[in-house]
Amino acid sequence: MVKLGVNSVLFKSFSFAEAAAAIARSGYDGVEISAIKGMCEHLDLDRWQEQKDELQAIVKENGLKFLSMEVASLDEERLTKAFEAGAAIGIPIINVGPGGKSGNDEDLAASIAKLTHLAEKAASYGVTLCVKAHVGNAIDNTPTTLAAMEAISSPAFGIDMDPSHIHRSGENAEEALPAVLSRVKHVHIRDCKGRAQGPGPIELQACGRGDIDLFGYCKAMVDGGYDGPVVLEVIGAGPDHTIDQVSIVAAESYGYLNACLKKLGGR
Repeated sequence: MVKLGVNSVLFKSFSFAEAAAAIARSGYDGVEISAIKGMCEHLDLDRWQEQKDELQAIVKENGLKFLSMEVASLDEERLTKAFEAGAAIGIPIINVGPGGKSGNDEDLAASIAKLTHLAEKAASYGVTLCVKAHVGNAIDNTPTTLAAMEAISSPAFGIDMDPSHIHRSGENAEEALPAVLSRVKHVHIRDCKGRAQGPGPIELQACGRGDIDLFGYCKAMVDGGYDGPVVLEVIGAGPDHTIDQVSIVAAESYGYLNACLKKLGGR
C-alpha cells in the first residue's frame, strides 16, 4: 500500500515538532524531513547526532514514520553526512536534484557520473539515493530520466518522480510515469496551474487545485504496482503564512490523494 507523507519544508517557519503534529493531524502516515541548506533545515546535517534522539521521539509520539529526507544538493561531503544520518535515524531514502543545465549533454553526463558514484556510497550505508527530473536542470524530462536509469545500475539508486516538474517540462505526467516506474522509489507530489517555470503560491500547489491530472497519475502508480512513499512537497511557504494556512494545504492534499488512492485500491 502507498504511504502518504509531507515534506517538512511546507512548515519551514515552524519547529519540526510543530510540523510533525500538524502532519499527523492531517492524516498522513509519515514525513520527509527537510535538510535543504539555505531553505529549511529541520535536520541540520552538521549536528545530526545531537538531534537524533529528539527527532526519533517526535516522529514516534505522533504515530508517524520517517519516509525520506530531502537534501537537494549533490555535494558529496554533505551527502555523506546525510547517508550517515539516514542510516542512524532510520530514514531510508535521500532525495536530491540532478544539477546542471537543461539541454546540455556535458552536464547530463556529469550529473549521471556523479549520481553513479553517490549511489554506490549510499549503498554502503544501506540507504537509497533518489533523483528527480527538475525543470531547468540536466535531468529535466522523461528522456533524460531514462538516460540516467540506463546508465546507473545500482539497486541503491532510484527515481523520485515529481509530476509537477514533468508537467512543467511540457509532458503529461500520467502518461510519462509508466516509462520510468520500474525504477521509481519515491514520489514528490503537488499540483500547479499551467506550465510556467515556478509552481505558484502554496494554495495552488494543494493536490486537486491545479491542472495536473493527479487522479490519472495515481491510477498509473497503482496500475503499475507502485507501493512506495508519496510525499507532498510544497515550496514557497514563508514567515507570513500561519500554521493554519500551511496545515490546510497539507490536509486538503491528504483528502484528495487518500480518496484517489482508495478509489483505485492503492490504500
